[in-house]
Amino acid sequence: MYKNFHLKPLISGLFHASMLTALPGTLWAYDLGSVSSGAGNSNEAIPPAESASANAPTQGSLTATEPQSVINRNYIENTQTGASTYVDSAAIAPGVWAYSPNGPGGNENPALTLRSFVDGQYNVTFDGIPFVDGANFTHHVNSYFLAQDTGEVTVDRGPGQASTVGDATYGGTIAVRSNDPLGDPTSTVRSQIGSFNSRLVGFQYDTGVMQNYGDASGFIDYNHYQTDGALTNDNERRGNIFAKFIKPLGENTAITVVAMQNHTYQNDSPGATAPQIAQYGSHYGLNQNPLSSAYVGYNNDNFTTNFDYIGLQTRFGDWKIDNKVYTTTYTHDAMNGYNPNGTTATVQGAYPGGILLGGVNPGNQNIAGLTGMTTYTSYGNILRAIRAMGNDDLNFGLWIERQVRQSWINNVDLSTGGTGSIVNIPGSANGGNQAETSSMNTIQPYVEYVWRPTSKWSFTSGLKFNNFNRTYNSAFDTTVGGAFAYSHTWAALLPSLDAHYYVSDNWSAYGQAAEGFVAPMLFGSFYNPNQPIQPNTSAGLSYLAPEKTMNYQLGTVFKSGKLTASADVYYITNNNQSQQSGVGNLVTIQNIGAVHYQGVEGEATYNLGSGFNAYGNYSRNSYTSALPIFNAPSNTAALGMLYGRDKANASVIAKEIGSRWGGTDINGNDTHFGSYTTVNLAAGYDLGSLGWAKNAKMEFQLDDLFNRTDTIAYAGATQGGNALFWTLPGRMFSLNFSASI
Repeated sequence: MYKNFHLKPLISGLFHASMLTALPGTLWAYDLGSVSSGAGNSNEAIPPAESASANAPTQGSLTATEPQSVINRNYIENTQTGASTYVDSAAIAPGVWAYSPNGPGGNENPALTLRSFVDGQYNVTFDGIPFVDGANFTHHVNSYFLAQDTGEVTVDRGPGQASTVGDATYGGTIAVRSNDPLGDPTSTVRSQIGSFNSRLVGFQYDTGVMQNYGDASGFIDYNHYQTDGALTNDNERRGNIFAKFIKPLGENTAITVVAMQNHTYQNDSPGATAPQIAQYGSHYGLNQNPLSSAYVGYNNDNFTTNFDYIGLQTRFGDWKIDNKVYTTTYTHDAMNGYNPNGTTATVQGAYPGGILLGGVNPGNQNIAGLTGMTTYTSYGNILRAIRAMGNDDLNFGLWIERQVRQSWINNVDLSTGGTGSIVNIPGSANGGNQAETSSMNTIQPYVEYVWRPTSKWSFTSGLKFNNFNRTYNSAFDTTVGGAFAYSHTWAALLPSLDAHYYVSDNWSAYGQAAEGFVAPMLFGSFYNPNQPIQPNTSAGLSYLAPEKTMNYQLGTVFKSGKLTASADVYYITNNNQSQQSGVGNLVTIQNIGAVHYQGVEGEATYNLGSGFNAYGNYSRNSYTSALPIFNAPSNTAALGMLYGRDKANASVIAKEIGSRWGGTDINGNDTHFGSYTTVNLAAGYDLGSLGWAKNAKMEFQLDDLFNRTDTIAYAGATQGGNALFWTLPGRMFSLNFSASI
């Protein structure tokens, strides 16, 4: 065991921290604060195995300075499938609405709303590094990290302190932390089967702590997953490899190297209309008719991604420094029918006189489609430093990132086979279709001072400067109908202030006030007569104003052996709210103006004894706005029972999602969705040694126990403006086996 290793002081602390992945809120000891609320800096003691803190699905941290829910490895391992993503893990948290219409990990359409904020309005980090599609600040959930390699997920509901960096932090931060290496050399095999012909195989090798190589340790993990999907003909194949290595460099320094590569192929439905759901059932996705633009062979995507970083952590004297240099890439090659699941989807009479993007008439006997590619690469560096000054701390740092992006679309005739033949308009740049290159440059320096006048009180004041520049060059821009180029910078000073008070050793309270900011999206950054604009530039163009928010929050956290509980209230103003809607391939941006959000949230776990724990959470979210805010549930709630003792674990948890608004239908009316509740069951057992296998474990998950298949969300619209919808995938099971060899 690791107690025999002769590790130097800092590295010993790092390694011991890596052994405690079940401790909520614990990051590596050298992590200087990936999320400024304190999710990675808790000094809480290790909870007893059967305590409320050890078994809580979500819980706050006693060091938190804004509302947060920490979801530990224990919950992820016991309740999530091997193909699940951070969206599936975070779904349990108060204020979170998340769904995967094709099943967990089943396609690139999982969605998550945090309070009333949709993807693009909140931040996501991996090991403290923000990653984002710079076009609209969204996150391609299914193209990066698997639950197998996730050690912890922290849902921070707020903009954080000044040290919280990212392009869209005002709605909150979902902080994903990677797994840590094991202490002993271990080879682990895993296999999973489940509903919709889902199956996963994986292999992980941990080196253990290698004394002959300077106490280095690491692991490499490969997983292959495929599924036919809950939706008809929505197939997916995915391969993911993840590696992490840690090497001590002297007594007080360590270097961490992480590399991930992922490839996903999918046949992807855009959603289904209400008549299609009524006729074919809630699982309708794509069809097998080669005369239809919804034919499975005409609708496919290839995603290739990577995420790599090198981190250096050191301490000397009163200083602690954490620096990470990183790169991420994303490439999406797509082929789609022009109007899949539209009312005029087949050849016969489908396109008489019909005009596609770029003004092309495909003819009555051809299948109109689109091919395209989007690719971007990000390079960046995050430097964080802490200088101890007596009882106080001076924190400062700098995040810089550059993302280079390219995107294009072509009209094609899919009836010619393969990827089709291009039928763009001659004599027009890219046949009158979107073709652009762009870049974004982000610079965010920050400084904070933590004042601790007593052992119970701490006050943190901070200031961050957000400087965001976007450069855009298009041979043909569909908004202006020709070539277009611009370069513009949006910037703001963002102050933050919070107070934290220890009522007792196991009870804390906090208050926070902080500003937030997000720049306009790529395809809506320049003049639009329906939106507020900034003053004209020297080039004579007008640019959309950014969204700025002011957040006020109060909360409290309590922890004992029998009970862990947290509660908070919040009030947020957004001076210039925008939201997206779409018809076919055209995305429009709707300006709403000023919006005021307010709400109350809480979560608690109570230890009943004999291995049983009761869990519940609740959030009430409301807003004042001239127009409905899409995908913003009025409330969320969860209630469940968990069991964990000796070799067995089990849980049954219900999650309710309140009523909400979606996009607009063909008549211009906003769609409304009622509340629904799903119940998930999970059970597991440690089988121990099975001869050839050591530490064998069997896990079983049964999601949506009562087989709800409600229509739950707006998915977009056909070319004719008919609304498309997502439904719940219904009851589904997963059986997982893992063992060390």
